[in-house]
Amino acid sequence: MKELSGKTKVYGLIGKPVEQSMSPAMHNAAFKDLGIDACYVCFEIENNNVKKALDGIVALDIKGVNVTSPYKQKVIKYLDKIDPVAKKIGAVNTIVNVKGKLIGYNTDWLGLVYSLEKHMSLSKKKIVILGAGGSARGIVYGLKKKGAEIIILNRSVSKARKLAKEFNVEYGGLEELNNLSGDILINSTRVGMYPCLNVSIATKKQIQNFSIVFDLVYNPIETKFLKLAKEAGCKTIDGLNMLVYQGLVAFELWTGKKPNFNLMYKKAKDKL
Repeated sequence: MKELSGKTKVYGLIGKPVEQSMSPAMHNAAFKDLGIDACYVCFEIENNNVKKALDGIVALDIKGVNVTSPYKQKVIKYLDKIDPVAKKIGAVNTIVNVKGKLIGYNTDWLGLVYSLEKHMSLSKKKIVILGAGGSARGIVYGLKKKGAEIIILNRSVSKARKLAKEFNVEYGGLEELNNLSGDILINSTRVGMYPCLNVSIATKKQIQNFSIVFDLVYNPIETKFLKLAKEAGCKTIDGLNMLVYQGLVAFELWTGKKPNFNLMYKKAKDKL
């Protein structure tokens, strides 16, 4: 990384936990590649300090941040402006500081769409999403926008119902996966994330009824969920794809410049 100075612009990530994030590796590589005097760092914050953290972004003139779980919805009420798409999704994962005004965006849905559209058109595809949290919101929005047929399954059926009603899609409990098949199966939860490496949100028998299996978890890059999918003969997509694509869009919002996807992916993977 270039030597930091008083002119170096600061970007970062807020959430909890953040110590395992690959975002610094990929964003700092992109800054260096494009000759931008900037750095990207992680800020782990407590639940009761979200507003203070956002006030700190303005006070310290931090130019922009990504927002990860569990604060993608909580930050919204403290922002000065929210992009219409982020408002519709109901979750923000990218904030841009424009002269002391914080503007919220959601790039998660684009990260997902770009990752999947490399492999197939999403129109009229039957897609099952496991989980109904902040990450699922962006996913449902993006897939619905592309014309997919969506079913949300969650441990808490009431939470799945609430999200499904917002976007007019189907829903159910996780046990319903036993009777479902489709084109794409997506894990939007943290199940299987480091250090819980030997856990999968679905069984091999449940997974084998889908053509493509996508796990948003990227640490480890091949989760137990994806290992079972490979054994079942499914095509797999790791969560690093979505992480890099959503980061690429966020980078453009911050700087106006488009970074190199392959470089960002490699640096993030090397960090893993």
